Amino acid sequence: MSGSRFFSSPRWGSTPRATLFCRDTGLPFVDLRWPAGILIVATFLLVAFNADAQSGAARSSVYAILWKWTPLLFQGFCLNLLMSALAMAFGTILGALLGLAQISLLPPVRTGSWALTQVLRNSPWLVTIFYIMYLVPFEVKIGGTVIPLPDWIKATFGFTLPVMANVSEIVRGAIRSIPATQWEAARSLAFTRRQTLWMIIIPQCLKRMLPPWMNLYSILTMGTVLANIVGVSESLTIVRDVLASERRTDLLMPMYAYILVWFFLYIYPISVATVRLERKWSVKG
Repeated sequence: MSGSRFFSSPRWGSTPRATLFCRDTGLPFVDLRWPAGILIVATFLLVAFNADAQSGAARSSVYAILWKWTPLLFQGFCLNLLMSALAMAFGTILGALLGLAQISLLPPVRTGSWALTQVLRNSPWLVTIFYIMYLVPFEVKIGGTVIPLPDWIKATFGFTLPVMANVSEIVRGAIRSIPATQWEAARSLAFTRRQTLWMIIIPQCLKRMLPPWMNLYSILTMGTVLANIVGVSESLTIVRDVLASERRTDLLMPMYAYILVWFFLYIYPISVATVRLERKWSVKG
Protein backbone atom coordinates (compact mmCIF):
# COMPACT_ATOMS: atom_id res chain seq x y z
CA MET A 1 0.00 0.00 0.00
CA SER A 2 1.64 3.20 -1.12
CA GLY A 3 0.18 5.23 1.74
CA SER A 4 1.21 2.78 4.42
CA ARG A 5 4.12 0.62 3.31
CA PHE A 6 5.41 -2.18 5.45
CA PHE A 7 8.58 -4.20 5.42
CA SER A 8 9.43 -7.34 7.32
CA SER A 9 11.93 -10.07 7.95
CA PRO A 10 11.54 -13.69 6.75
CA ARG A 11 8.28 -15.53 7.38
CA TRP A 12 7.52 -17.52 10.51
CA GLY A 13 9.37 -20.81 10.55
CA SER A 14 12.97 -20.45 9.48
CA THR A 15 13.71 -17.60 11.89
CA PRO A 16 11.58 -15.88 14.51
CA ARG A 17 9.29 -13.40 12.81
CA ALA A 18 10.47 -9.85 13.46
CA THR A 19 8.15 -6.95 14.03
CA LEU A 20 6.94 -5.14 10.95
CA PHE A 21 7.33 -1.39 10.74
CA CYS A 22 5.11 1.12 9.00
CA ARG A 23 7.26 3.49 6.96
CA ASP A 24 4.79 6.34 7.21
CA THR A 25 4.19 6.20 10.98
CA GLY A 26 7.34 4.46 12.19
CA LEU A 27 5.19 2.28 14.44
CA PRO A 28 5.82 -1.44 14.87
CA PHE A 29 3.19 -3.38 12.97
CA VAL A 30 1.55 -5.94 15.26
CA ASP A 31 1.35 -9.19 13.28
CA LEU A 32 0.57 -11.92 15.79
CA ARG A 33 0.42 -15.52 14.59
CA TRP A 34 -1.35 -18.53 16.07
CA PRO A 35 1.93 -20.23 17.10
CA ALA A 36 2.53 -17.24 19.37
CA GLY A 37 -0.86 -17.85 20.98
CA ILE A 38 -0.07 -21.51 21.54
CA LEU A 39 3.26 -20.53 23.08
CA ILE A 40 1.63 -17.98 25.42
CA VAL A 41 -1.09 -20.36 26.58
CA ALA A 42 1.40 -23.21 26.98
CA THR A 43 3.68 -20.95 29.02
CA PHE A 44 0.79 -20.00 31.30
CA LEU A 45 -0.24 -23.64 31.79
CA LEU A 46 3.34 -24.71 32.41
CA VAL A 47 4.15 -22.05 35.01
CA ALA A 48 0.76 -22.53 36.69
CA PHE A 49 1.23 -26.31 36.86
CA ASN A 50 4.77 -25.94 38.15
CA ALA A 51 3.72 -23.42 40.81
CA ASP A 52 0.77 -25.59 41.85
CA ALA A 53 3.01 -28.66 42.14
CA GLN A 54 5.40 -26.78 44.40
CA SER A 55 2.72 -25.18 46.57
CA GLY A 56 2.13 -28.33 48.60
CA ALA A 57 -1.07 -29.72 50.10
CA ALA A 58 -1.12 -27.23 52.95
CA ARG A 59 -1.49 -24.22 50.65
CA SER A 60 -4.32 -23.21 48.39
CA SER A 61 -4.12 -24.30 44.77
CA VAL A 62 -2.71 -21.77 42.32
CA TYR A 63 -5.72 -22.31 40.09
CA ALA A 64 -8.08 -21.62 42.98
CA ILE A 65 -6.29 -18.38 43.79
CA LEU A 66 -6.35 -17.27 40.15
CA TRP A 67 -10.07 -18.00 40.00
CA LYS A 68 -10.70 -16.15 43.27
CA TRP A 69 -9.04 -12.98 42.02
CA THR A 70 -10.35 -13.19 38.44
CA PRO A 71 -13.31 -10.78 38.97
CA LEU A 72 -11.00 -8.10 40.38
CA LEU A 73 -8.40 -8.70 37.68
CA PHE A 74 -11.13 -8.44 35.06
CA GLN A 75 -12.16 -5.04 36.41
CA GLY A 76 -8.58 -3.84 35.99
CA PHE A 77 -8.43 -5.30 32.50
CA CYS A 78 -11.66 -3.50 31.59
CA LEU A 79 -10.07 -0.25 32.76
CA ASN A 80 -7.19 -0.94 30.33
CA LEU A 81 -9.71 -1.36 27.53
CA LEU A 82 -11.64 1.76 28.57
CA MET A 83 -8.49 3.89 28.60
CA SER A 84 -7.43 2.56 25.21
CA ALA A 85 -10.88 3.16 23.68
CA LEU A 86 -11.15 6.74 24.97
CA ALA A 87 -7.56 7.60 24.06
CA MET A 88 -8.06 6.16 20.58
CA ALA A 89 -11.34 8.03 20.06
CA PHE A 90 -10.07 11.45 21.13
CA GLY A 91 -6.64 10.86 19.59
CA THR A 92 -8.23 9.98 16.26
CA ILE A 93 -10.35 13.13 16.16
CA LEU A 94 -7.51 15.43 17.17
CA GLY A 95 -4.98 13.55 15.05
CA ALA A 96 -7.15 13.80 11.93
CA LEU A 97 -7.33 17.57 12.36
CA LEU A 98 -3.59 17.75 12.99
CA GLY A 99 -2.90 15.60 9.93
CA LEU A 100 -5.02 17.87 7.74
CA ALA A 101 -3.13 20.84 9.15
CA GLN A 102 0.11 19.22 7.97
CA ILE A 103 -1.02 19.56 4.35
CA SER A 104 -2.28 23.12 4.78
CA LEU A 105 -1.28 25.67 2.18
CA LEU A 106 -0.43 28.12 4.98
CA PRO A 107 3.27 27.70 5.91
CA PRO A 108 2.84 28.64 9.63
CA VAL A 109 0.02 26.12 10.06
CA ARG A 110 1.87 23.43 8.15
CA THR A 111 5.15 23.97 10.00
CA GLY A 112 3.55 24.25 13.42
CA SER A 113 1.47 21.11 13.00
CA TRP A 114 4.49 19.20 11.69
CA ALA A 115 6.60 20.29 14.66
CA LEU A 116 3.90 19.31 17.16
CA THR A 117 3.46 15.95 15.47
CA GLN A 118 7.18 15.18 15.56
CA VAL A 119 7.59 16.21 19.20
CA LEU A 120 4.68 14.08 20.43
CA ARG A 121 5.41 11.20 18.09
CA ASN A 122 9.03 10.88 19.16
CA SER A 123 8.50 11.38 22.89
CA PRO A 124 8.47 8.24 25.07
CA TRP A 125 4.91 7.44 26.12
CA LEU A 126 5.89 7.03 29.75
CA VAL A 127 7.51 10.47 29.85
CA THR A 128 4.37 12.01 28.36
CA ILE A 129 2.20 10.27 30.95
CA PHE A 130 4.43 11.48 33.80
CA TYR A 131 4.20 15.06 32.58
CA ILE A 132 0.42 14.87 32.30
CA MET A 133 0.02 13.21 35.70
CA TYR A 134 2.00 15.91 37.49
CA LEU A 135 1.03 18.97 35.45
CA VAL A 136 -2.73 18.38 35.27
CA PRO A 137 -4.48 19.19 38.59
CA PHE A 138 -6.45 16.61 40.56
CA GLU A 139 -9.59 18.67 40.12
CA VAL A 140 -10.82 21.66 38.16
CA LYS A 141 -13.31 24.28 39.25
CA ILE A 142 -15.81 25.55 36.71
CA GLY A 143 -17.96 28.24 38.20
CA GLY A 144 -19.08 26.83 41.52
CA THR A 145 -18.69 23.21 40.47
CA VAL A 146 -15.61 21.18 41.35
CA ILE A 147 -14.89 18.40 38.86
CA PRO A 148 -12.43 15.74 40.06
CA LEU A 149 -9.91 14.30 37.62
CA PRO A 150 -9.07 10.72 38.64
CA ASP A 151 -5.66 9.31 37.81
CA TRP A 152 -7.05 7.07 35.07
CA ILE A 153 -8.53 10.08 33.24
CA LYS A 154 -5.21 11.93 33.36
CA ALA A 155 -3.44 8.78 32.17
CA THR A 156 -5.93 8.49 29.31
CA PHE A 157 -5.14 12.07 28.29
CA GLY A 158 -1.45 11.15 28.44
CA PHE A 159 -2.07 8.28 26.00
CA THR A 160 -4.17 10.53 23.76
CA LEU A 161 -1.24 12.80 22.89
CA PRO A 162 1.02 10.19 21.21
CA VAL A 163 -2.03 8.62 19.57
CA MET A 164 -2.92 12.03 18.15
CA ALA A 165 0.58 12.43 16.72
CA ASN A 166 0.61 8.98 15.13
CA VAL A 167 -2.87 9.39 13.67
CA SER A 168 -1.68 12.70 12.25
CA GLU A 169 1.09 10.88 10.41
CA ILE A 170 -1.31 8.20 9.22
CA VAL A 171 -3.64 10.84 7.78
CA ARG A 172 -0.81 12.85 6.22
CA GLY A 173 0.79 9.75 4.70
CA ALA A 174 -2.49 8.50 3.27
CA ILE A 175 -3.34 11.84 1.68
CA ARG A 176 0.15 12.22 0.23
CA SER A 177 -0.10 8.72 -1.25
CA ILE A 178 -2.99 9.72 -3.52
CA PRO A 179 -1.63 10.42 -7.02
CA ALA A 180 -1.34 14.09 -7.98
CA THR A 181 -3.50 13.37 -11.03
CA GLN A 182 -6.50 13.07 -8.69
CA TRP A 183 -5.99 16.67 -7.56
CA GLU A 184 -5.42 17.85 -11.13
CA ALA A 185 -8.57 16.12 -12.40
CA ALA A 186 -10.64 17.67 -9.60
CA ARG A 187 -9.17 21.10 -10.37
CA SER A 188 -10.07 20.71 -14.02
CA LEU A 189 -13.68 20.08 -12.95
CA ALA A 190 -13.68 23.34 -10.94
CA PHE A 191 -13.64 21.63 -7.55
CA THR A 192 -12.31 23.76 -4.71
CA ARG A 193 -9.51 22.40 -2.55
CA ARG A 194 -11.96 21.66 0.26
CA GLN A 195 -14.36 19.85 -2.08
CA THR A 196 -11.50 17.86 -3.57
CA LEU A 197 -10.27 16.87 -0.13
CA TRP A 198 -13.61 15.82 1.35
CA MET A 199 -15.32 14.39 -1.73
CA ILE A 200 -12.42 12.75 -3.61
CA ILE A 201 -9.21 12.38 -1.61
CA ILE A 202 -10.34 11.39 1.89
CA PRO A 203 -12.83 8.70 0.71
CA GLN A 204 -9.93 7.03 -1.10
CA CYS A 205 -7.73 7.36 1.99
CA LEU A 206 -10.06 5.54 4.36
CA LYS A 207 -9.02 2.09 3.18
CA ARG A 208 -5.38 3.07 3.39
CA MET A 209 -5.71 4.48 6.89
CA LEU A 210 -7.77 1.72 8.51
CA PRO A 211 -5.09 -1.03 8.82
CA PRO A 212 -2.43 1.22 10.42
CA TRP A 213 -5.16 2.75 12.60
CA MET A 214 -6.16 -0.71 13.86
CA ASN A 215 -2.50 -1.52 14.38
CA LEU A 216 -2.06 1.64 16.44
CA TYR A 217 -5.01 0.62 18.60
CA SER A 218 -3.38 -2.74 19.29
CA ILE A 219 -0.16 -1.02 20.36
CA LEU A 220 -2.10 1.44 22.50
CA THR A 221 -4.03 -1.33 24.26
CA MET A 222 -0.79 -3.08 25.17
CA GLY A 223 0.75 0.22 26.19
CA THR A 224 -1.98 1.07 28.72
CA VAL A 225 -0.20 -1.15 31.25
CA LEU A 226 2.28 1.73 31.61
CA ALA A 227 -0.39 3.43 33.70
CA ASN A 228 0.45 1.10 36.59
CA ILE A 229 3.69 3.03 37.09
CA VAL A 230 1.74 6.17 37.96
CA GLY A 231 -0.67 4.39 40.29
CA VAL A 232 -3.69 3.73 38.09
CA SER A 233 -5.57 0.63 39.26
CA GLU A 234 -5.43 -1.24 35.97
CA SER A 235 -4.69 -4.94 35.51
CA LEU A 236 -0.96 -4.96 36.32
CA THR A 237 -1.48 -2.75 39.36
CA ILE A 238 -4.07 -5.20 40.66
CA VAL A 239 -1.71 -8.11 39.96
CA ARG A 240 0.92 -6.41 42.09
CA ASP A 241 -1.61 -5.82 44.88
CA VAL A 242 -2.76 -9.45 44.72
CA LEU A 243 0.80 -10.71 44.99
CA ALA A 244 1.39 -8.46 47.99
CA SER A 245 -1.82 -9.72 49.59
CA GLU A 246 -1.18 -13.42 49.02
CA ARG A 247 2.53 -13.21 49.96
CA ARG A 248 3.40 -16.18 47.78
CA THR A 249 6.36 -15.94 45.45
CA ASP A 250 5.14 -18.95 43.47
CA LEU A 251 2.21 -16.86 42.19
CA LEU A 252 4.44 -14.33 40.42
CA MET A 253 4.80 -16.08 37.05
CA PRO A 254 1.25 -17.54 36.88
CA MET A 255 -0.35 -14.16 37.65
CA TYR A 256 1.55 -12.28 34.96
CA ALA A 257 1.10 -15.10 32.46
CA TYR A 258 -2.64 -15.08 33.22
CA ILE A 259 -2.91 -11.40 32.30
CA LEU A 260 -0.72 -11.97 29.24
CA VAL A 261 -3.22 -14.54 27.96
CA TRP A 262 -6.05 -12.03 28.37
CA PHE A 263 -4.26 -9.37 26.35
CA PHE A 264 -3.37 -11.86 23.64
CA LEU A 265 -6.96 -13.11 23.32
CA TYR A 266 -8.16 -9.53 22.92
CA ILE A 267 -5.48 -8.27 20.53
CA TYR A 268 -5.04 -11.37 18.36
CA PRO A 269 -8.36 -10.98 16.43
CA ILE A 270 -7.50 -7.31 15.82
CA SER A 271 -4.07 -8.31 14.52
CA VAL A 272 -5.54 -10.91 12.17
CA ALA A 273 -8.12 -8.46 10.84
CA THR A 274 -5.44 -5.80 10.35
CA VAL A 275 -3.21 -8.10 8.28
CA ARG A 276 -6.13 -9.29 6.16
CA LEU A 277 -7.32 -5.76 5.45
CA GLU A 278 -3.79 -4.68 4.62
CA ARG A 279 -3.48 -7.49 2.06
CA LYS A 280 -6.98 -6.97 0.67
CA TRP A 281 -6.68 -3.22 0.25
CA SER A 282 -3.01 -3.01 -0.66
CA VAL A 283 -2.11 -0.72 -3.52
CA LYS A 284 0.82 -1.69 -5.73
CA GLY A 285 3.40 0.87 -6.61
